[in-house]
Amino acid sequence: MRISWKKYTLQFKQPSGTSRGVLRTKDSWFLIYYDPQFEDPILGECSIIEGLSPDPLDRLETKLDEVCRLDIFDNEIELDEFPAILFAREMIRMEFGRRLENKPTDFYLGKKGLRINGLIWMGEVDFMKAQIREKVKSGFECIKLKIGAIDFESELALLSWIRKEYKASELELRVDANGAFAPAVALEKLKRLSDFNLHSIEQPIAAKQWDEMAKLCAASPIDIALDEELIGLNPKQRRKMMDEIKPQYVILKPSFLGGTMEASAIIGMAEAQQIGWWLTSALESNVGLSYLAQYAAMKNVSMPQGLGTGGLYTNNVDSPIYLQGQFMHMHPAHNWNLKPLLS
Repeated sequence: MRISWKKYTLQFKQPSGTSRGVLRTKDSWFLIYYDPQFEDPILGECSIIEGLSPDPLDRLETKLDEVCRLDIFDNEIELDEFPAILFAREMIRMEFGRRLENKPTDFYLGKKGLRINGLIWMGEVDFMKAQIREKVKSGFECIKLKIGAIDFESELALLSWIRKEYKASELELRVDANGAFAPAVALEKLKRLSDFNLHSIEQPIAAKQWDEMAKLCAASPIDIALDEELIGLNPKQRRKMMDEIKPQYVILKPSFLGGTMEASAIIGMAEAQQIGWWLTSALESNVGLSYLAQYAAMKNVSMPQGLGTGGLYTNNVDSPIYLQGQFMHMHPAHNWNLKPLLS
């Protein structure tokens, strides 16, 4: 048994606009675990979004070296500061167990699909409208838009166009502000946004303003979902935050939280308070995306998940994952091609 790691740069098919700038490439680090009882190695993805992931990037590769000197099942190494590495290691452990048990889930066997939202990237209005039309034509009934990075009136005009084209009964709209609104004007903006029958808005104000966010969650005409608010907190702090803010939803990125075990703990807290939740990716390749999808499928979710990022890259790992309309599937007869990550 041995373990190694490799850095791999994913190339976006086209520059992808976000509230934090335009993305052209995205790095992931892969733990590669070789075991003589299996023909193929097992991979875990450490997905980092620079400026957003809590992992200290300047110490990431040194920590990966430490992980590779130990057995993958050794818990002695301290990884609390490195949630993405924790998730990568958890992926390997999950797949190791699956191979030993040989009890694949219905999703893994291609018998069950997972509903996802369609992600709309920021850009010129005509470009965004074209994306929306394409997603709806493909069968998506839920789309997610980023807001807060361009002129607010222009964003309202785009939402107005969407609602003229597609009724709320036809198309569910989620928006993500990434903390762009100032607390003093946030409620007024939420009131104006409520004219467009939105499902929810993610993180209307920046994280770590619990009092202000609690006031918004209590008064907002739109359900509020917390995303960045969950990052960098320990379980006790997360419980305190959810108790104080009382959001309508929480959004879980296991790469930012330390894996699906941490996500499950948060789900338990949320469901105890009747808070909804869904998963979303941290721009993982198909390797990480497949684990997220399998986890969501095991949770028997019905709400669309934020996992529609598999088609973003020109050099993604060839995998059994594919989309059929708004549903993500795994094809049981399509094998992985891991050569780019192993060469």
